Amino acid sequence: MDTLRLRTDVAELTLSTRGAAVLGWNLDTSTGRLPLLRPARHGGNGVPDETAAFPLVPYGNRVGGNAFAFAGRDYRLTPNAGDRYHLHGDGWLSDWAVETATGSSATLALRHVADAAAPWDYLARQTAALDGRRLTLTLSVDNTGHDALPFGLGWHPYFPLTPRTRLIAPASSLWLEGADHLPTEEVPLPADLDFRKAAPLPDRWINNGFEDWNGCARIDWPERGLTLTINTGPIFSRYVVYRPDTTRDPAYTGDWFCFEPMTHTVDGFRMAGMGGLVPLRPGECLEGQISLEALVR
Repeated sequence: MDTLRLRTDVAELTLSTRGAAVLGWNLDTSTGRLPLLRPARHGGNGVPDETAAFPLVPYGNRVGGNAFAFAGRDYRLTPNAGDRYHLHGDGWLSDWAVETATGSSATLALRHVADAAAPWDYLARQTAALDGRRLTLTLSVDNTGHDALPFGLGWHPYFPLTPRTRLIAPASSLWLEGADHLPTEEVPLPADLDFRKAAPLPDRWINNGFEDWNGCARIDWPERGLTLTINTGPIFSRYVVYRPDTTRDPAYTGDWFCFEPMTHTVDGFRMAGMGGLVPLRPGECLEGQISLEALVR
């Protein structure tokens, strides 16, 4: 594992080649250094979900039954990461290579070969670029295999959660979650998960995918004097909000949540129209960008 440090005059980002994970993104302010993402645990040497953020490639979340059908063929997946399903694809569990690096930007690449666990051959890239208080991530995946397959992208950041945190992220509906964490029914937004206007995250388990996102979101931390804006390219038309609870995760202390931009619906492989997953023929590429900017009040 190699660690890269990117800097501007006001911010620093630490990036690992293990999983192309962000280990920390900190802002220098007049009152000290403030984390914009939850700092990685165990110095970045822990499991992937103990980092600050990681890319989702060649898809995000779970595939029901660890199987899907596409173009007249059946494909099977092997569970990973201690989950009952093949979770979040392979990128977050793989070692990436540094393609380019400067003082304020870096591109990491992953060449993945299909195996018994998953059928995708692909080349993934993640470019992280700092510009002042702005972080821009460019994610891409090329189908390097011999067959067309559905692909998707996402980003899985962990944000600080404070008592006065507010989230704005307009959507039209969400998916209810079943006992196996897969979506069961698309429903109108319930009152406590309606983020069309600034709203707190309810103090309970949340693990839902939201539909028809316009790619714009904002996180306000009033007691920290910070706001973070999120703007994405049009392929990121969905998002997932994840906030555990102590009943299901005794180690959770209520100080973080996930807001995950996604190109596709959770378990879209088994939905009509593939839920936003994009069929890529050999040699074709899917690419998207996510821009985050911190504002100090």
